[in-house]
Amino acid sequence: MTAKTMAQKPTGPLSGIRILDLTSVVNGAYGTQILADQGADVIKVEDPGSGRGDGGDIMRWAGHLPEGCPRGMGPIFLTINRNKRSILIDMKSESGKRAMRRLIKSCDVLASSVRYEGMKRLGLSYEEVAAIKPDIVFVHAAGYGSDGPYAGEPAYDDLIQSASGCADILGRTDGNPTPRILPTLVADKVSGLFLSQAVTAALLHKARTGEGQFVEVPMFECVTSFLLVEHLYDHTFQPPTGQWGYQRVINPNRKPYRTKDGYIGLLPYTDKQWDQFFQAAGYGDLIQSDPRFADYGTRAKHIQELYGMIEKAAATKTTQEWLDILKPLSIPVVKTNTLDELPDDEHLKAVGFFEAYEHPDLGTYRLMKPPVKFAKTPSNIRRHPPKLGEHTDEVLGELGAEA
Repeated sequence: MTAKTMAQKPTGPLSGIRILDLTSVVNGAYGTQILADQGADVIKVEDPGSGRGDGGDIMRWAGHLPEGCPRGMGPIFLTINRNKRSILIDMKSESGKRAMRRLIKSCDVLASSVRYEGMKRLGLSYEEVAAIKPDIVFVHAAGYGSDGPYAGEPAYDDLIQSASGCADILGRTDGNPTPRILPTLVADKVSGLFLSQAVTAALLHKARTGEGQFVEVPMFECVTSFLLVEHLYDHTFQPPTGQWGYQRVINPNRKPYRTKDGYIGLLPYTDKQWDQFFQAAGYGDLIQSDPRFADYGTRAKHIQELYGMIEKAAATKTTQEWLDILKPLSIPVVKTNTLDELPDDEHLKAVGFFEAYEHPDLGTYRLMKPPVKFAKTPSNIRRHPPKLGEHTDEVLGELGAEA
């Protein structure tokens, strides 16, 4: 993979917007990277810590770096902090407070995942920040909404998955009643998406009215809302008409299906697709005569048996044979990739999904390019993920402040 050259200037729709970023770990940092990719000048404020190499965003220290590379540039940090500038400020010191006031005056948005009580102790409540910059958009990534009894409690991905019902989903699928955490930081990343959308919506209001505002993005509520889109299901009605959980989704047979030489993802959906699939699978007579599978409604009631039949059929052919048979029929089907296979996926290669860059200290590293395509204001990558405090002099110099 040939290393790409960094873009020279932002071309995204948020070019000209400056964001003061007091987020860390994954939730807020993922959200502010989306905004940075879209052109915003994101200034990441980090704490110097004890001075013994423990300062800054904790995600700097997770993972394994190439031998000889400087610490503090861990792999997850790299994937959620590009296009940002890092400055070191001790926000408890008088000089740090002066620098923060200058920064606030220069910014359109302040995004924070610091607990709100902590922001108050730093003199950075919304009221105090708005006194410095009245039209500021102040976005607070909270664990729980401020008007509930959990307000101010610590919130991490595992905790939010536990509280929101995410940890209950696998048990409803496979019959093992033990709650389990989904093996991805779904709570952090979903909340980060909510945060990025909230920033742009508040900026639109500001553009129309000149007003800033306080915006709260609580993880618990965001993730529970995300989960219950389908899993509120029959409890949408009062009184409930049936069960919690979308039956098609919490089905032990809903999974990649083993073929002779691998796995495929396969989902016939319409009446025509089901008929065509079962003809190809050799079940044509059964599907036409069995009242359980006569139409969408009856199939939905017997979805577990239906998926079980797909599983049996899938094992009769190779992955490529199924792709060759089903794609011409427009039946939804894909090869199931392992993580190891993703860099060689023909579609991801064709769209240039993975991009390599040459870092002056880390050598060659790989990023995923911004996935959303703007026809007239494309997102771009123009800055490496920053070293701790790399831009302190630069940013404060722009404000006429001493480093």
